[in-house]
Amino acid sequence: MYFKVITSGSLEEHIYLLGADGTTDTIVIDPGEAQPALDALNKDGRNCVAILLTHGHFDHIGGVRTLKEAFHAPIFIHEADATMLQSNRMSLAVLTGNLVKPVEADVLLHGGETLKLAGLELDVIHTPGHTKGGVCYVLKSDRKLFVGDTLFLEGSGRTDFPGGSEKELYHSIADKLFPLEGDFDVYCGHEEDTTLEHERKNNPFVAMGRRRGW
Repeated sequence: MYFKVITSGSLEEHIYLLGADGTTDTIVIDPGEAQPALDALNKDGRNCVAILLTHGHFDHIGGVRTLKEAFHAPIFIHEADATMLQSNRMSLAVLTGNLVKPVEADVLLHGGETLKLAGLELDVIHTPGHTKGGVCYVLKSDRKLFVGDTLFLEGSGRTDFPGGSEKELYHSIADKLFPLEGDFDVYCGHEEDTTLEHERKNNPFVAMGRRRGW
């Protein structure tokens, strides 16, 4: 399997490139900046066939329009976050001054889909809490879980932005991610990777939610 992690931008957001063996077709997850992704794709002779977004904040979508124009690749995002692609206010880009070029989504996700792209199958889980339309992508064949800003190493995403909810985020993690069968490598939107089993045992945010009776 082709798999590459690129860290870019002032917030050190992770861009993920992945595709099956035997093909140059590649999925790009959360291209916060276009150039690092373009450089890697061109260097490795890869063709971007899909842009998957975990949510609509500026640091995860900043390179989407440029990548789409370069490869004519469809953009996938949950329906509840789709308008963030067209609004620098809703994507929070106005907070930084680094405005994002507006673009329209091609595929609106709802959760529960299985996407067959670049020779891989990824299951989509709707995980609101950080944003209303947050999603995680599950690659069962390689035991990889792409969580955006839903889950972090012994932590969780912020819930103090518009559309955020501590309680929703708790249920997304505790009721949707933790019940996945077996262990997974967890690839976050920022910071270090972790594993699902480690978070089941050690995540303080989930422990807090349980104590509160959520």
